[in-house]
Order: sequence, then C-alpha cells, then structure tokens
Amino acid sequence: MSSEPRIQAYLMDMDGVLVREEQLVPGASDFVKQLQDAGNPFLILTNNSIYTQRDLAARLATVGLDVPEEAIWTSALATAQFLDHQRPNGTAYVIGESGLTTALHEVGYILTERDPDYVVLGETRSYSLQRITQAIRLIAAGARFIATNPDPIGPSPAGILPATGSVAALISKATGVDPYFVGKPNPLMMREALRAIDAHSENTMMIGDRMDTDIVAGMEAGMETILVLTGITTREMAERFPYRPSRVIDSIADLVESPGERAVARVKSLPARVRGSRHDASTSRT
Repeated sequence: MSSEPRIQAYLMDMDGVLVREEQLVPGASDFVKQLQDAGNPFLILTNNSIYTQRDLAARLATVGLDVPEEAIWTSALATAQFLDHQRPNGTAYVIGESGLTTALHEVGYILTERDPDYVVLGETRSYSLQRITQAIRLIAAGARFIATNPDPIGPSPAGILPATGSVAALISKATGVDPYFVGKPNPLMMREALRAIDAHSENTMMIGDRMDTDIVAGMEAGMETILVLTGITTREMAERFPYRPSRVIDSIADLVESPGERAVARVKSLPARVRGSRHDASTSRT
C-alpha cells in the first residue's frame, strides 16, 4: 500500500474559515503559508458576490493574509461564466455590487432594465425594495431568474444578516419562479474550482464552516471534507444533518503542522524509489 499522502490540493471557504468578522482566524496565515511552501495548489472559495478578486485579495492582505487574486474564486465569477456559456453576450438586470457587475461586464454582458435575458440576484449591502419590485416584474414578464448563491443568512459584527437566498425566496414567492443558484453547493462552482487549479476531486480536500453549502458541495463532488467550528455551523448543528463531514475540527489552526511533521510529510511525498535509494545510500556509508 502506498504511504504517499492522498490529499494534494485544497479548496477552502473564506468567511468563517480564514476570516471572521473582519478578523483573521488564528492559524489561517500559517496554514496558507504551509500550502504555499509545500507547493500544494489551493483556491479560496466564497459565495459572497459583493467584491471582485482584487477587492478580496486586498481585504485579506489588510488582516495579514497574502494571497494572489488568482487564488480566489467567487460565486459572481461562477455566475458570469455560467451565463457566458449559456447565452453569450446576453443582457441582464442585476441586483448586486461591483463583484457581480464587473464579472458580467468582463464576459461581455450588457446590464439593462429593458427586456433582459436574465434577472441576476447577488449579495448587496442594502437591498432596495424598488429594485426587488422591478426584478419581480421582469421575471413575471419572462426574464430568466438566476441567483449567485442560496445562502439565507450571512455574518456581521452586529449579528446575522439576510442574504441572497432569503431575498430570492421573496422574489420566488411573488413570481412563482424559482431561481437557478450557481454558487455553492452547485457542483458547477466546484468543478470550475477544481479545473482552475488542475486538481482531481479524489485528491482534494474541501474546508468549510457551513454544512449546507461547503460540506455538502465537497461531499457531492467526491472530495474529503473538513468542517471548522469558527463560522456558522456548530458541532450540535452539524449532527442534525443527514450527511457528515470527513472530520470536524475547532479551527483551521488544527491543520497547521509543526516543522518536524512537515519534514516527515516531505519525505513521504517522495517516490518510494527515491526514498529507498536515499536510505540505502545512508546505510552503506562506513
């Protein structure tokens, strides 16, 4: 049986895993540096569609986590890519912020309030009843309904906030039309993430703080999963779900290896032939 480590790549959620309420989770920077030093490909996933990749990289840098823009994948990017594949150079009425509108512009979409192909709902700091009403009227008139993610709530320093999933439910109730959710746990977002880092699900770990998005997405994509308890889901809440993560840990800090452990891991990652030749060479010296 091979002793080489099976997990080679990592997907991880951002809010609740790496940062919490605008503060870096202890151990997050050490874990990311550990991956970078070992050459393990990774991608930070977020269902938050408010910010661009550049915005998020800058936000992480301010709290002490330096990652390139390319290491971040958002539901806004996944939504724009999906629409580009479905109906290239289409039109959309958008409820959302710069992360979503920029992503749509970059794939050639025109944003309009007149007879759009799609109504696209994303995250925003303040939902406008006027814009929600317009979205309802456009969907009732035949526009297709897309939402970036199904998260019903999101965190804030003052407590939970209604998120895209909650507003989508309001629009659905008014129109009788359910949206197509592109973000986690949709396998589309997971497949695009794996493709971005040239990884296979069998060799990839998904780390998240939500059972209903991160863990189920990783599980359904064939990945091993780790639930961290620094976000929304508690250990007691996790027990209520009909599926389980591969592991439950208190924090991402629990995944940070000591220098000795990293040295052992590096030796184990060498091909058996190389390990054997080094061993033979060291025992043949007199």
